[in-house]
Amino acid sequence: MRTRAFRAVGVAAAVLLSLTACGGRGDSGGTTAQGDCKGQQTIGITDTSIKLGGVYPLSGPASAYGEMPKGVRAYFDYVNAEKGGIGGRQVDYQVRDDGYQPPKTVEEVRRLVEQDQVFAVFQTLGTPTSSAVWDYLNDRKVPQVFVAGGATKWGSDQDHPWTIGWQPSYLAEGKAFAQYVKQQKPNATVAVLYQNDDFGKDLRDAFTAGIEGSGVTIVAQQSYEVTDPSVEAQVRNLSETKPDVLLNFSTPKFAAQAVAADVRNPDWNPLHLLSMVANSVSVLKPVGFPNVQGVISGAFTKDPSDPQWNTDAAMLLYKEKLAKYAPGADPTNTYSLVGWSAAESFHKTFEAAKCATREGLRDAARNISGISVDTLLPGITLKTGAGDAFPMEAIQIQRFEGDHWTPVGSVIDTGK
Repeated sequence: MRTRAFRAVGVAAAVLLSLTACGGRGDSGGTTAQGDCKGQQTIGITDTSIKLGGVYPLSGPASAYGEMPKGVRAYFDYVNAEKGGIGGRQVDYQVRDDGYQPPKTVEEVRRLVEQDQVFAVFQTLGTPTSSAVWDYLNDRKVPQVFVAGGATKWGSDQDHPWTIGWQPSYLAEGKAFAQYVKQQKPNATVAVLYQNDDFGKDLRDAFTAGIEGSGVTIVAQQSYEVTDPSVEAQVRNLSETKPDVLLNFSTPKFAAQAVAADVRNPDWNPLHLLSMVANSVSVLKPVGFPNVQGVISGAFTKDPSDPQWNTDAAMLLYKEKLAKYAPGADPTNTYSLVGWSAAESFHKTFEAAKCATREGLRDAARNISGISVDTLLPGITLKTGAGDAFPMEAIQIQRFEGDHWTPVGSVIDTGK
């Protein structure tokens, strides 16, 4: 995967494309003069089009995330049809299904890069899946932009400059949860259910670091594999220690199982903290809203099921265009809104690039200057810079009440 084959014809084509993609677009595309961009990679982009690829688990144990590309596609289709594209370029957005299986992710990403010749891979979803391809993409100098996952390494690894995350990192999320528990239950005993990969371990370790020196203690831990059929046995084992708090660091399928198993145990009623990656109302609804009252999670986007946003201009636009360009998609599904928000983030980041090249996108993503995305919660913006490749570091703690999430306290900026 890491061999590099350079053909004379390909080099010549790249040079010709660089002359057109970067030459004299000025303010319309956010690019500089031709000379500043000459020699940079322009595979997958012309003056009139830009080709992007995304890889998601449309099938398999994490298929709940299959709603995310619906939001992405709706945004790009809306921009193409009603805004003239991004900087005058029509977005060709190609989606691949990896079933949340890393070997399949490798296969699909290679297809996007080598056969479809995408300009960038915009969103690979999941920690193990995204990890399986970041060496390949960085070796080939292909942007892996706004990974759909919060692994800390997306923003902290200097050896992979072509990869960057988007949402708050699991480090930030774990810190926010630790702060909340210390405030609410300063002498709590805690049990942790976590996925046995960088996703679950990042959250667990960040929470552990966040409670150091406090009266909060972790008394039990249980992990699971994504190939496991259920986590009910793990939750049962955790319940035997009767902890005050249950940390549910799981992806949607297993998170719902853990919540249901918690509900079925009448002798145990812990404060239940749910990872942001599994807090969509669509995940909780099958468990029954009466059974999930008081569950705690975090947020960085507005909740599309919360009535407080019913008259919000950004939410109204999202729901209108989702209905038009993704008919049948559930507008209250958080994952659809996350996809829409990430696509808007890409739009604004690319428009800020000095060059309409792969290098230009890479540099723009690592030098974001306070970009506002209308569907993010007030007080949360995108910002990166030298030594800081985490676009979002602020989180809003929220509690499930009735049929939606309700904010608790102020936004926690974990980057301070």
